[in-house]
Amino acid sequence: MDVSDLARSVIAGDRRALARAITLVESRRDDHRAAARSLLAEVQAAGRQALRIGLSGTPGVGKSTLIESLGLLLTAQGLRVAVLAVDPSSARSGGSILGDKTRMERLSRDPLAFIRPSPSQTQLGGVARRSREAVALCEAAGFDVVLIETVGVGQSETMVAELCDIFVLLLAPAGGDELQGVKRGIMEMADLILVNKADGDLKPAALRTCADYAGALHLLRRRPQDPPGFPKALTVSALADTGLAEAWTEIRNLAAWRQDHGHWANRRAGQARHWFSEEVRQGLLAELNHDPARARMENLGQAVAAGRMTPDAAAAEMLAALAHSTP
Repeated sequence: MDVSDLARSVIAGDRRALARAITLVESRRDDHRAAARSLLAEVQAAGRQALRIGLSGTPGVGKSTLIESLGLLLTAQGLRVAVLAVDPSSARSGGSILGDKTRMERLSRDPLAFIRPSPSQTQLGGVARRSREAVALCEAAGFDVVLIETVGVGQSETMVAELCDIFVLLLAPAGGDELQGVKRGIMEMADLILVNKADGDLKPAALRTCADYAGALHLLRRRPQDPPGFPKALTVSALADTGLAEAWTEIRNLAAWRQDHGHWANRRAGQARHWFSEEVRQGLLAELNHDPARARMENLGQAVAAGRMTPDAAAAEMLAALAHSTP
């Protein structure tokens, strides 16, 4: 594989090359990791940026349906849209169904859209291990908007906030009250809360839920990256295509304000620093799978299981051994 040729094809907007590039950066093989680093360095020279929008919510809230409706709204305006959908993996087999592309049947046929499902594998936080690199490749390929759909997540899984410029949280009608809204965690990370399924018999419940969360947002500490009125809660219906145009207007207004006031660049710089630290942590964890660290882990694990050592003492010995082996 010629990395330079692949990089040029990605920058030229070749969809097949983009798919191959994402497959390369998701690979765990050592030779592929080296090639992926070279590829990312070359495409970064293009200097392109897209509006990154992270979308999260509990399973069944309608993330895929909303993303398809929003994506069609954006492509109708002539925008190129990339969707990176992360599906949960089996804890037993490691396999994933990767059904989000099947759910977005209309959007997958749109020539201005690109949909890439990826397995979460063992990664926590609602995103895949290499979602950050996939986003960078989509930007280099010239997409205007990158939508990052997480797996169904809960209160504490906020990793997607470190990937995006705007973080949208989807809620279902009657999903909680004001107390639920002021709980720390994912609610603090959201820039925009969308109460989905505001149609038919569920519309009154959606309006009540939206009012509850709007009130709860006023109780949260104001963040420096938010203009007056943000974060805010809105009702939408992905099925009836209502409220999406208003939500998109709010997203654009928030993004423009942050760019004008310097928060956009600061946020991306902070995210780059976060992912540097994350790569170091993941690299250190990977060292535990290689000898002699793996053999020492096994011996200490047996000592703990037999009751000859406490977990804390064994961990301290393991860490001391790693510290001495590090140049």
